[in-house]
Amino acid sequence: MFDWKPYVSVAQRRAQAAREAAKLKKKGQTLAPVVIDGRTIATTFWGKAWCDNLERYSDYSNRLPRGRTYVRNGSVVDLQIAPGAVTALVSGSSIYRIGVQVTALPKNRWTAVCKDCAGAIDSLVELLQGRFSKGVMERICDAKTGMFPAPSEISFKCSCPDWASMCKHVAAVLYGIGARLDEKPDLLFALRGVNHQELIATAGAELPKSRKTPARGKVLGGADLAQIFDIEMAATERAAAARPRAATAKPKRKGR
Repeated sequence: MFDWKPYVSVAQRRAQAAREAAKLKKKGQTLAPVVIDGRTIATTFWGKAWCDNLERYSDYSNRLPRGRTYVRNGSVVDLQIAPGAVTALVSGSSIYRIGVQVTALPKNRWTAVCKDCAGAIDSLVELLQGRFSKGVMERICDAKTGMFPAPSEISFKCSCPDWASMCKHVAAVLYGIGARLDEKPDLLFALRGVNHQELIATAGAELPKSRKTPARGKVLGGADLAQIFDIEMAATERAAAARPRAATAKPKRKGR
């Protein structure tokens, strides 16, 4: 038999979270709680794409709904994202500590993403705001070759007594990451160990750097254009005026 703790209401969890947060602040720890306004967890491209990717994890489908409830009611009292790792505190029957490890994006996969998106992202602002073409969005979000982690690229642990591979506290933290990406989308790149500036740096890299000039004989000069279109070209006039006069030329006398 498992020693399950009694159910704790949302109001009790919030009060408990507030007390724990006050204790940690006194110890000098800075907390970053996940605050959801309403029922929508994520509203931007990056946040929604993270949550959509999470919901592809069919093995965890029975745990995700509880996670959504927990993150919505403010149970994620602290969430910190660093390269390759997420740490969090979640209020349940007690305050539980969660750790999530995310493997770095393989170099060849990141290089392919940059190459395929070359020339399609014009600025850092455009990148972080998720203002892309449909093709770029699909490339970044591809389940196998995109930026978001597959289940095999994520591992996690929680201090709660739940034996399940993903408990509701871990699920709440994973959704909390999506909410945090709404505010700071660059954290996704940090989490996956890549430099988001490289998507901008490679813009236009696949475009030709120079164009071949046409053969000399195939270039029409101003005089040629004038002859073809039967018009006087300014360039032709200037060229004629610039030519030196013959040395034997004598000025014409005015008629009497």
